[in-house]
Amino acid sequence: MSGLNLTVKVHPVVLFQVVDAYERRNADSHRVIGTLLGSVDKGVVEVTNCFCVPHKEHDDQVEAELSYALDLYDLNRKVNPNENVVGWWATGNEVTNHSSVIHEYYARECNNPVHLTVDTSLQGGRMGLCAYVCIPLGVPGGKTGCMFTPIPVEMTCYEPETVGIKLLQKTIGNSAPHRTKTVSPMLDLAQISEAATKLQSLLELILKYVEDVIAHKQPPDNAVGRQLLDLIHSVPHMSHEQFTQMFNANVRDLLMVITLSNLIKTQLQLNEKLTYLPTN
Repeated sequence: MSGLNLTVKVHPVVLFQVVDAYERRNADSHRVIGTLLGSVDKGVVEVTNCFCVPHKEHDDQVEAELSYALDLYDLNRKVNPNENVVGWWATGNEVTNHSSVIHEYYARECNNPVHLTVDTSLQGGRMGLCAYVCIPLGVPGGKTGCMFTPIPVEMTCYEPETVGIKLLQKTIGNSAPHRTKTVSPMLDLAQISEAATKLQSLLELILKYVEDVIAHKQPPDNAVGRQLLDLIHSVPHMSHEQFTQMFNANVRDLLMVITLSNLIKTQLQLNEKLTYLPTN
């Protein structure tokens, strides 16, 4: 498959690891590079993990600790055997002269490696994210070269990552000296209440849009209409009695699990105290 047909999806943990590596860089290092790990399926490169590779860049050469990268990749394979090398990353907002040299190494490690740049300098007030593939150029029998061509890149999240990001977003703006920058996880009921409030506001927004379209106050959007239709069809059809019965059954199961866990906890605490009792 041609590299131009690829789409890159990056998980948030990758960006956190890149920023962490950039903050821990040596004082004389202006750029940090590393290996991207993930999977490739049907033209989609999903980047789920990464690690930093120590290196030094000079005017005419690049020195990278490739043995360190191989050892770290082998250790990661023991924990996550489904993660393979899919490319490499670098901090900065542009492709440098040394990028082609580094890309040649990763071209030997995987097919069509992607190059991800993360703008940790926050130019424009945001952390820019770009993805590239290297396209060979040249004429037969003549000089050859390569050109880094941009490809689509987007962020994607698993459900646990979404919960973590929403929790981290609550620390934004807590820069005052008297305010803490730590946020404790909410209780289950508080999370349900917050989710229900947000869901209600979204439903009100959808109802307002539909009413405006019916009243010819806003032009209709076919894409939005299809998504609303899919949303309605995804709702299970059940009566109020069936929903109440299902909800009560789930609550009973949850209470049973909580009761059993509390009993096990009490038994373990009692066993621990009996173990440390003095014996005559």
